[in-house]
Amino acid sequence: MAILKSAVAAPKKRATKPRKRAAVGRPRKDVNRPDAADRILDAAEDLFSKRGFDGVTIREVTELAQVDSALVHYYFTTKQGLFDAVLGRRAEQVFAERIQAFDELERPGAPATTVEDAVRAFIQPLLRRAETGDIGWKNYFRLLSVVNNDPNHVAQSVMSYFDPVVHRLIDALVRALPQANREELFWCFHFLTGSLTLALSRTGRLDRVSGGLCKSEDLAAIEPRMVEYCAAGFRQVCIPLATAASGRASRPSRRA
Repeated sequence: MAILKSAVAAPKKRATKPRKRAAVGRPRKDVNRPDAADRILDAAEDLFSKRGFDGVTIREVTELAQVDSALVHYYFTTKQGLFDAVLGRRAEQVFAERIQAFDELERPGAPATTVEDAVRAFIQPLLRRAETGDIGWKNYFRLLSVVNNDPNHVAQSVMSYFDPVVHRLIDALVRALPQANREELFWCFHFLTGSLTLALSRTGRLDRVSGGLCKSEDLAAIEPRMVEYCAAGFRQVCIPLATAASGRASRPSRRA
């Protein structure tokens, strides 16, 4: 009995685990919520779209996102990394939708590609996203308009992601206009991008200058008009002068 009593009375030693030291710079679990990165991206997208890369600070982003500033460095390392992530997040979606549109033009048995088809495949996925998407998409497209008008290096690595779409557009136009001058096709692409960027930015200027007859938010009205307008421009500018002269008056030289 004495032995049993001793065994019961003797307290058992509790196994202890060594306490882990917190990793320096790594966010604690209570603040590292699953949605933290998305909230940072949403806030940055909003601010960058209004002020550009240089006009926004990391502190402003974290204040709007309501997160600790360490999280920005943890997820994105630098401000440039955050900016690239903002552009890249939605780029994959619109890239895939545009490529799908061009794939449809090239599927076996598809009708011959027209200039309108090529322009529509290039612009429609973006206009549809802008028309039906939430405020985040509006901010994203406004940011693209800022980037497209920024000659510095800030977003070059991300924007080059869209280059294959441009070449698919040119290839489709070559099929539609086999006699077209390739140099002129790229010039007209440049003008098309400007028109698309302005439409996506929805600044409201069109509303003012038209006295309310047109509204920059009316993307459903913009799409068919832009397709027709740009297709006419491609035909007018890209057909060689010798070919065009047989059907209309000769045009002045485009060279300075």
